[in-house]
Amino acid sequence: MKDGNRRSRAASRARQAHVSYDDAYSYALRVAFLNYLLQPRKKRKEYVSTPKPAVRTHTSSIGDLMKEFVPSNSVHNKLPHSFRSSLEKRMSAVLQGTERLAGFNDAVVKRSFAEAYTAFTARDFQRSIDKDRKVEPLILIFYSNASKAQSRGKAPEDHSWRPLVDRHLAMFIRLLSNILQVHGGEQYRELIGRLNTLENKLLTNDQNLSLDTGQEDHSFVEVEVPLSYEIKDMHMVQVVAKIFGLTNSHVQADIDSKASHWTEEAALKDYKSYQFRLSANMAGTLRRQDFDVDDAFDEWRKQEIPHLAQIFSEILSVRPDLKGTSTADKALPPRPHSLYGEEQAYADLSKVLSSSDASSYGFDSSLSLGSLSLEERSSIRGVDEPNYTFIPSDPRAVYKMILQYAMSYDQLHSDPSSPYFPLSDLSTELLTELSIRWRIPQFARYVTFIEVAVRKFLDQEISPEQLDVCFDYVKEPMPNPPKKAPPIQMFNSALLEIEPSRWTMTDYAGYQQALRDLHDALLRDLFTLLMKCYDPKPPSIGVVMAVLMNHVYSDSAFSQRPEDEADFSQQLENGLRQQAANAYQKYLDANIPQNQEDWDFGHVVKLGQAVVGLAEKTKNRYRKNPEIMGVSPYKVLVEAMFPNFEQDAQEFITRVIEAAQARDEEIELQDGFDLYKELVAIRKIHTTSLPGQPFAFHIESLLETFVWRWIKNAEERMTSFVEEAIKQDPFKVRTQRPEDIPTDEERHSVSILDTFTLFNQTVDQVYKLEWDDDVHHAKFMTALAKGFAAGIGRYCEIVEQQFAKEMDRQTAQEAAVSSKTAQEKWLQYAKDAWNTKEKIEPFQFYAESFVKLNNIEYAMQALDKLEKLINVDACAEILRKAEGPKPPVKKPARYVFTIKIVEAEDLKACDPGGFSDPYVVLCDEYQKRLAKTRIIMRNLNPRWDESVDITVSGALNIIATIWDYDTFGDHDFVGRTSLKLDPIHFSDYLPREFWLDLDTQGRLLLRVSMEGERDDIQFHFGKAFRHLKRTERDMVRKITDKLTTHINASLSHEALRNLLSRGIAASMASLWKKRQSTIPPITSMDIENALQPLFTYFNENFAIMKQTLTDATMVAVMTRLWKEVLMAIENLLVPPLSDKPSSQKPLTQPEMDVVYRWLELLFDFFNAKDQSTGEVLGVPSDVLKSPKWHELASLNFFYFETTENLIRTSERMAAANAQRAQQQASQQLPSGNSFSNRLSAPPTFGPTFAAFGSLGTIRRGKSIMMSRNLGTMRKAKEEKRKEAQADPSDDMILRILRMRPEAANYLRERHRQKERMAAAQAAAMIVRQSVSQGFGGGPAFGGATYGRNNLPRR
Repeated sequence: MKDGNRRSRAASRARQAHVSYDDAYSYALRVAFLNYLLQPRKKRKEYVSTPKPAVRTHTSSIGDLMKEFVPSNSVHNKLPHSFRSSLEKRMSAVLQGTERLAGFNDAVVKRSFAEAYTAFTARDFQRSIDKDRKVEPLILIFYSNASKAQSRGKAPEDHSWRPLVDRHLAMFIRLLSNILQVHGGEQYRELIGRLNTLENKLLTNDQNLSLDTGQEDHSFVEVEVPLSYEIKDMHMVQVVAKIFGLTNSHVQADIDSKASHWTEEAALKDYKSYQFRLSANMAGTLRRQDFDVDDAFDEWRKQEIPHLAQIFSEILSVRPDLKGTSTADKALPPRPHSLYGEEQAYADLSKVLSSSDASSYGFDSSLSLGSLSLEERSSIRGVDEPNYTFIPSDPRAVYKMILQYAMSYDQLHSDPSSPYFPLSDLSTELLTELSIRWRIPQFARYVTFIEVAVRKFLDQEISPEQLDVCFDYVKEPMPNPPKKAPPIQMFNSALLEIEPSRWTMTDYAGYQQALRDLHDALLRDLFTLLMKCYDPKPPSIGVVMAVLMNHVYSDSAFSQRPEDEADFSQQLENGLRQQAANAYQKYLDANIPQNQEDWDFGHVVKLGQAVVGLAEKTKNRYRKNPEIMGVSPYKVLVEAMFPNFEQDAQEFITRVIEAAQARDEEIELQDGFDLYKELVAIRKIHTTSLPGQPFAFHIESLLETFVWRWIKNAEERMTSFVEEAIKQDPFKVRTQRPEDIPTDEERHSVSILDTFTLFNQTVDQVYKLEWDDDVHHAKFMTALAKGFAAGIGRYCEIVEQQFAKEMDRQTAQEAAVSSKTAQEKWLQYAKDAWNTKEKIEPFQFYAESFVKLNNIEYAMQALDKLEKLINVDACAEILRKAEGPKPPVKKPARYVFTIKIVEAEDLKACDPGGFSDPYVVLCDEYQKRLAKTRIIMRNLNPRWDESVDITVSGALNIIATIWDYDTFGDHDFVGRTSLKLDPIHFSDYLPREFWLDLDTQGRLLLRVSMEGERDDIQFHFGKAFRHLKRTERDMVRKITDKLTTHINASLSHEALRNLLSRGIAASMASLWKKRQSTIPPITSMDIENALQPLFTYFNENFAIMKQTLTDATMVAVMTRLWKEVLMAIENLLVPPLSDKPSSQKPLTQPEMDVVYRWLELLFDFFNAKDQSTGEVLGVPSDVLKSPKWHELASLNFFYFETTENLIRTSERMAAANAQRAQQQASQQLPSGNSFSNRLSAPPTFGPTFAAFGSLGTIRRGKSIMMSRNLGTMRKAKEEKRKEAQADPSDDMILRILRMRPEAANYLRERHRQKERMAAAQAAAMIVRQSVSQGFGGGPAFGGATYGRNNLPRR
């Protein structure tokens, strides 16, 4: 099937019977001339003189005539009610010349009707007609007025106008009958019949109302126009002349020479002979042996008989004189034997001609074969071989030749701008006439048409598109079928509607051969077209495939051997592979320079783009039909081109990188990313199209360095970008107009938005790479998370410094005092101490400060979304599976110590009032400040609960110094202590609590935990969240610290005593005045009024906050204030937890009632529930009902119990908690472990206490991993809440016992029990760690491994 060996289409032609040009032209001309002879004769009107008719004599008047035909006594002569109006409209139409009936347009007629119309429209006559509704008056009046009109101007003795009056009256009666027909003919049938009789009586000499003008001596008659025998009158002959390329004069000469032979008589003879041969199954017609099935022949012959009758009728209607004449030229030999007898043959024809169907074809029933002479019959019986005048010996072959000439002519003379159509109307008319005269069935016409169309396609005379139109032409129904079908069997049926079993064997074989020839030619065309499918502008195969699929393969007449199909598919695939290789070589030469030193990534990208572009273009072009003859051009392209490109690309990239390294240059990052994008697109195509064949090389490993370079650059820019964003940020709310109330989304400033926009864009940049290596991607995300954590840490550090500076500024009063002398300061201090009733002004918060706090809150939400976007847990799991157990490392890693400054006890009093305002400063051994707590006003047992993270790589000594804050002057020293942070001591990663004695008096409680500094994405996100959470907490505390002083003052023992003392004083005064013997109690209003200054102070400060803080941040501030309120209430009720007795006295019952009433009022205030709608406008009640709130609520049940009952209750609760702890510890060991007995503890051991900690407190601290997203933070917080509510604790009982001197020994014993319990739990933890390392073969407790000196490793 190569181009050089390609056979010509002409070699595939089917063998055909030879038909000469002259024969085709001669028989086409005969039929066209016969069509002219058999056309209905045209008629024309001729003016001829006629003898004057005899004057009519009347035996009676017109009235007598009417009495004879329309008796007046008939009950059926009544006219319709609206008849008069209808009559006037019709007569008016006659006068206007618009009457639709014939014969009323003559001027003489209009004169008679005009005279009668005048009489009919008279009022009296109209009323008479409407009343009687009789026809007689109308006829009489018309006759009278018509006579008047026609006699006007004539001599009295001239009566020639009277017949004209009778005629006009007859026309008037015809008009009346027509009006009655319109009004309902069935109802007035009798009247209409009588009117018709009267009309016929009035008409004489067989007059025609539509032709006769009424004149006396002439008329118009119809006569036949004689044939001219000129070609100008023969339109079908002209078509033949055009098709065969002859002049009209040449054709005219042929007709003139043959006209005496090509006669109607000769045609009649042909069809008589044809009819006889049909009945006798003789040559000259289709015979039984021409059909594969006898039923098909019988059906065809049965349908042929009425069509012959129609042809006979057509000839005899034109030449009725042939009815009884002979058409034989000479005697014929005797007839051979026929399947049909003579009588039967003529009986069938006679039956058809006399049937009703014959008349429907235009057959004249007055003409019958009975008029044919016996001589004619004998001549038909003597025929041996066909000797037709108009029918060729091989009609099918001649028809096919003429069809070929007709299609060529129409194609040559068609309009190029119009859609292609194979045959014109004139050619179709000629071919239909040939089929009628030569008795060619419709299926044979279709098959010959397909044969001719295929031949023209093979000869490249028509295109595949035109061939498709030709197939549709014969397969689709006729768009406008004629109302009366010509005498051709199944003329209106399409090719697909005719069963092939009804065809002749010649037609079926010819159709099969045409399909085979067409199939071979289309496959050759298809191969040629597909060899160009990889060209820049490939040719379309749509039409070729459409013809193959719709007209060849879908046809049941076509069959193909499977091996032939497989051979073509294999040749096609081999050819496509070679073309794909050629296309790749062209791309290689066009995109890759010859000199290797000139290579760069751009060349590989261009080569890849060319390869991918060709693949995508090929895929899109064949997306609807991916496979063509069992071969996919797209798949062959990928299989042939992509492996070569992949191998070449790997070599190109490797050499470009090596060359850059040799020159000590760095390749542009964007070049590397563009290359990766192109290679990934190619790999996707490779994976989809070649699933069993791996890609030639691992793209990610080859280009990984470009991503790490980009990430390194991003990390370096991260901190500087954050600093610049803060520097450019005014920290203002972002409203459209100054008067607008900002929404929560507008209460964040641009620095935090820009920061997280940078974070998200950085992540998106990596995602856009679509890096197809999960381990690499997880490592990229880990590195970015480390950068994010550093950026957030820097943001928190700067913002918190600015916030602290804004919050620690001097108020106006403090600034005024600072300018006074020392004596003035002491006087003012004494005055302030004595005058406690002065209103406390709210702190003037800056809006910028609240925006900073909003930014931190927004950062936590945005960081949580970023954590979900990155899918941190999935990344960590991927790396965990990929890396497996980490081998021990020699060098220690970095560790993060979390130091929580919890509380202090028995501090030294530094103020004249016996109190101190303590705060703690942490420094390292190099005097570098690490942290500073907030100030707790007027408290010797303060509780800070503040944390700080310290990163170390070895042991580090920290020093904690407590100072007393003074408004004026230097701060006083309270005490100092130190602690060594050594990773070896915290190798189990469990938290420790240390009570550290101060060098003066009192002690300080620190809770210390350690985590390894890990390069882990979860760790980095946890660290970032901890930065934000602690920053938010510290900022909220700085805000609440501005309000805590007033809270402690309003909820203090002094305030409680003042309330009760004011009540007693007022009561004593009332008793003295009224001489009453009883003291009135304190009212509920008094208790509420005592808190009113605090509520007012809250409202004033909340109003300032509400203008700037978001709703979530506002709730966080109020929640923190609520915690301060609960701590103040708790300090009123009980002293802090300790093993020493307290000097604090328990409250009385009235004092308890006041305190709990205060708690209830404060709960309602912070909850802010709308009484009308029930909507909570403040802190939700579930948040307010914290574990501390539950402890205070339960405290009332034990507060006034005896010491003995409290001790028994404490022991019972401690034993239950110890047993539960033992069960939980035993469940953590493997079954059958011999170390389980080591976890046993005395039943009197109590639970774990945060306040009683010493070396070995086991309660797990807050790990960074528990803070890696908001979900884990909420989960940890909820678990802590549930744990606090589920485990009954005797902490409150022990705090009550501190106020009972007789319980001092029990407190000391409980303290020793707790120490033993903590030591046992620490030992059990070490045992579990050893068991896990020994039996599990891996690190215990979160995967820590140990190197030399028992240092924990990453």
